[in-house]
Amino acid sequence: MTTPAHDEEPHLGTHPGHEWLYVLRGRLRVKLGDHDFVMGAGEAAEFDCQIPHWFGAAGCGSVEVLSLFDKQGERIHLRTSRR
Repeated sequence: MTTPAHDEEPHLGTHPGHEWLYVLRGRLRVKLGDHDFVMGAGEAAEFDCQIPHWFGAAGCGSVEVLSLFDKQGERIHLRTSRR
């Protein structure tokens, strides 16, 4: 997924499952519980989604991230029908 830069305050959320993030391009800001850090291209993170979390572009550029969920985490995604 590609996320553009924005200046909104992060809203942390939780859901069942685990998530894996891999930064393909740009810089990714991650808020995970009490931690707030920035990841660069080639870096990866894995975490329990029951920990309050948020991630988005860091700085003024967009970020491209590969995000994987385990089986439980896929329930949070909405799917739309094709027209």
